[in-house]
Amino acid sequence: MRRTIRKVAVAACLSLTLLLVPDSGVSPTDATLVKVQRAQAVDLSPDVIWILALGSDARPGQNVLRSRADAIQLVGINTDTGAATAIGVPRDSWVSIPGHGSNRINAALYFGGPQLMAEAVKGLTGVEADYVMVASFMGLRNMVTAIGGITVNSRHAFSDPYLRPQGFKVGKQHLGGLGALAFSRVRKSLPRGDFDRSANQQETLQAIHRRINEREDQPGFLDLGTLAVMKHMDAQVPPKDLFRIARAVAAVRHDRITHCVVNGAIGNVGGASVVLPYVDQARRYGNDARKDAVISHC
Repeated sequence: MRRTIRKVAVAACLSLTLLLVPDSGVSPTDATLVKVQRAQAVDLSPDVIWILALGSDARPGQNVLRSRADAIQLVGINTDTGAATAIGVPRDSWVSIPGHGSNRINAALYFGGPQLMAEAVKGLTGVEADYVMVASFMGLRNMVTAIGGITVNSRHAFSDPYLRPQGFKVGKQHLGGLGALAFSRVRKSLPRGDFDRSANQQETLQAIHRRINEREDQPGFLDLGTLAVMKHMDAQVPPKDLFRIARAVAAVRHDRITHCVVNGAIGNVGGASVVLPYVDQARRYGNDARKDAVISHC
């Protein structure tokens, strides 16, 4: 029984937090899970767990919990049906941040940490996260390397002179750690910039989930992953919460995953380019998925 719990827990951590970094030397502060202090005492959707997954742009030595969020994905998992959904939020979305006026939504992590970030995302989508998972992009690179790479299906051909000079082609391609990092971060050469990048981050999450499922039965794979997660993850939640998340993620079915990105118009505030998100669309996604973790259409 204990071994089963460990395997489920590792599958959850690998699939959702991007944190399998064995022998990488990454410190625990590069990967953190916290529970949101909810305003409501009663869970209005007991079958759905909402996790705000953030990629922090913290540089080495900086606190990942108080840097700007470079990737923002609100993930819902239905513990009863195995359905899962992701609502991608462009990092430059101009929104109201409680106590700090209006700003890019990714600044909420800098201003007030995971709790304020959850509040800002709730203000846009109407969905209050149960947990916030914050990881550095270096954790993503090392994790993808450790599991032998991932296969993504790119909708666009694009490149970056620094992160990926050889570029990405349209269609399926196998990526190592650096390739996966670039695929998740490049935006300037994408047709729709931050919107397409958010969609690529969702594709990366799905590719990781597929890869973990492919290798989970290989001898020693999950055991090594267990040790890595225990060593490198700062879980600021009770063990029962970890097990709840683990069981939910382990039950996710590939044929029941939906995902959408909040769209918007490009605006200008104080001379800086920002995204003016379509709030009605964001709320529709949230309302659609709140009870069953399924978005009917984007």
